[in-house]
Amino acid sequence: MQLTIKKSDKLKSHPDDSELTFGTIFTDHMFNMDYGPDMGWHHPRIEPFAPIQMDPATMVLHYGQAVFEGLKAYRTASGDIQLFRPKDNFKRLNRSCRKLCIPELDPDFIFSSLKELLKIDKSWVPSAPETSLYIRPTIIAMDPFLGVRASYTYRFFIILSPVGVYYKEGFNPVKIWVTKDYVRAVRGGLGEAKTAANYAASLYAGEQAHENGYTQVLWLDGVEQKYIEEVGSMNIFFVIDDELITPMLNGSILPGITRDSVIALAKTWNIRVAERRISIDEVMKAHASGTLQEIFGSGTAAVISPVGELKCGDTVLAIGDGKVGPLAHRFFKTLTDIQYGKAKDPLGWIEPV
Repeated sequence: MQLTIKKSDKLKSHPDDSELTFGTIFTDHMFNMDYGPDMGWHHPRIEPFAPIQMDPATMVLHYGQAVFEGLKAYRTASGDIQLFRPKDNFKRLNRSCRKLCIPELDPDFIFSSLKELLKIDKSWVPSAPETSLYIRPTIIAMDPFLGVRASYTYRFFIILSPVGVYYKEGFNPVKIWVTKDYVRAVRGGLGEAKTAANYAASLYAGEQAHENGYTQVLWLDGVEQKYIEEVGSMNIFFVIDDELITPMLNGSILPGITRDSVIALAKTWNIRVAERRISIDEVMKAHASGTLQEIFGSGTAAVISPVGELKCGDTVLAIGDGKVGPLAHRFFKTLTDIQYGKAKDPLGWIEPV
């Protein structure tokens, strides 16, 4: 396929880096590509950022057949731009495609197209501390048809957004709320895919958490409502008696790339790591015995998010006196130093643009 490029003749003004929030501002250009049963994926193009026209009967609007990814571009002190494990994002995108009956992409072509898009909009990559350019690749079903089946046509697009910190707390402990009233996903469903339905399923409980002063919901398994799975926007880790514990990948939680990075780093640091089932009761008992040392989340948006308070039912657990734990701090600093080019990349994760 031949990538075509049409540059915008009317460029937007750039916001000041200090004013950046998350996901509200978009760059001048986007990548688009279409799929049809006869031509496959075709017509790849970089063009001015613009709305996507669609019929009111477009299938994604009615049946939710959509997958997406999230990654970032970082500006180093020398002004270079680099990506963190982008090829893993495109591998995961294809795994999500398989779950949603969406034709897979050529990850090498998409990666090279993304780099071209970033070169065109490179001035949008901010340089202030803790800022970056968020990258959102997305595929949506495009058939104008009312009927439950997989679409025959699709649109793949990539949009870019300069962002600041994800949580208003920044790198400070957040409060999370455990729900036993609602279920986000079950094994055999869509929990391990990065698809719109997973996030829609989390919204109602998330609103209740916010109304009660909590940042996120900690989801339990959908069968016994006993075993911890993940937080709405990140995977979760516990430090209990000097062991790093995270729920195992069982088909109902997202295989996070930051999660995998934390595990890989921990192993190089000779930290005991366990990927296994862990119940909310075990966490509460560990807190009561004094062996629960830290809780933190991991994800592309926030990188590492320490947890300072956990509420389950009427019980409120204060974690680490409300301060950032030493392991959370070490992971955050190590990962962000690698992402921003302040430290060497020991595991081959960085891709220069």
